[in-house]
Amino acid sequence: MFLSKVHIPWQQAKNSYQYHQALWRLFPGYEDAERDFLFRVEQIQAGVGASVLLQSLLMPEGGDQSPLILAQREFGLNVPKGQRLRFRLRANPIKTIKDSNKGTIEKKGKTFVKTVRVPLLHEEQQRAWLERKLQDFAKLETLIVQPEPMIYFRKSKEGRSGKIQTVLFDGVLTVIDAEVLQVHVAQGIGPAKAFGCGLLSVARV
Repeated sequence: MFLSKVHIPWQQAKNSYQYHQALWRLFPGYEDAERDFLFRVEQIQAGVGASVLLQSLLMPEGGDQSPLILAQREFGLNVPKGQRLRFRLRANPIKTIKDSNKGTIEKKGKTFVKTVRVPLLHEEQQRAWLERKLQDFAKLETLIVQPEPMIYFRKSKEGRSGKIQTVLFDGVLTVIDAEVLQVHVAQGIGPAKAFGCGLLSVARV
C-alpha cells in the first residue's frame, strides 16, 4: 500500500463531497473503477486548502495539476499478535433503524420496511460502536473521543444536500488477530468513506 500527503486547493476543498472527486484525479485511467483508497483530512485552512492523508493500493500519480502530492511512501503492515499500537480513526458511528415513513421495498418476494441511518451522538454509544468494529482483531486499551462539527455537503449533479456526524478516535489497542487487522486497515472501518471516514492509522507504541 501507499501512504501519501496530499494538498487539495481551496476551490476544491470548500465542499466535503468534492474531496473524493478531487482525489480520483490522482489515479488516471481508474475513474470508473471501484474505490480502493481511503483518506482523512488532517487540516483545512480557508482560502488555502486542505491537507489530506491518503492511503491507497495503487500508487497515486502526481503532476502539475491539483491536487498535489507533497510526500509519499510505500508501506506494509507487519505486526504480531499481542502488539500494542497507537491508532487514529475518523469515523461516522451510526445505527440502522426501520422507518415506516420511508415506505417499503420488495426483496425475494418479501416486503421489508425501509431503513435509515441514525448517528450515535453520545460518547458511550460511540465507544461501544468502536469496540464492536474492533472486536474481531483488537482489544481497546485506551480511548480519547473527540466530537467534531457536523459535515454538510452538496451533490451538485444530483442537486441534493446532506450531512454526517463524524468523531475522531485516538487511543491504544492490542492486536489479537494480525491478519484481520490488515484487512480492516486496507478496507477501512464504518460508513462515509467518501467523506474522509474509515482510515485506521496505526503505529507501534
